Amino acid sequence: MQHFFVTPAQVREGQIYIEGSDVNHMKNVLRMRIGEELMVSDGDNLKYRCAVEAYREDTVFLRILEKMQADTELASRICLFQGLPKQDKMELIVQKAVELGAAQVIPVSTRRSVVKLDAKKAAKKTERWQEIARSAAKQAGRGYIPKVTPVMSYRDALEYAKELDVLLIPYELERGMNETKSVIKSIRPGQSVAVFIGPEGGFEREEVEQALEHGAKAITLGRRILRTETAGLAALSILMFHLED
Repeated sequence: MQHFFVTPAQVREGQIYIEGSDVNHMKNVLRMRIGEELMVSDGDNLKYRCAVEAYREDTVFLRILEKMQADTELASRICLFQGLPKQDKMELIVQKAVELGAAQVIPVSTRRSVVKLDAKKAAKKTERWQEIARSAAKQAGRGYIPKVTPVMSYRDALEYAKELDVLLIPYELERGMNETKSVIKSIRPGQSVAVFIGPEGGFEREEVEQALEHGAKAITLGRRILRTETAGLAALSILMFHLED
């Protein structure tokens, strides 16, 4: 069943209306027929099973068949702080992070980040990543669209993460799987979690120490060295398994 997002303002008594690029997608790409059913999320943890009621020039009207609470969100808000990788790896990371339940993706410029973006390029990349997050949220049936923030410096990212309850930093030199298991098990539903992932080449030791000074806990993801596009997804998978109801 197709899945779309609206704002709460687009939900009326017994009806929802859709505008913008989704109209063309529904009408001319998906060729959805009158009466065809779809799911709609209002971004406020409510989902609606609807049927296409009518097409207008730039609007689609839907009839609400059923209203329900979204049940696809994790019990904790997980934010992925991803060191900027090379090439288009960030697109894959954003897509899969959203599918795995991340609430937010924060691209971070670290010392070993090869990619350097000026303000114009960074804004264009962020717009692209946000669109990927939107598509992934649709595919995964998420209750809202996770936000991809503008690129942050490592210092700013650490300050931003101070507002979260738990800070985790997987580090290839960290040892002690039992300690890592204990840290993961201590995370309670409702707590917010930051996961810091380095770029190709990982974090410098000084960056890890800075994170520890901000209250982060170093964990291990096993004895194998993971690529940057794998490490974050592995950490998110572990957290999803722990937090999934």
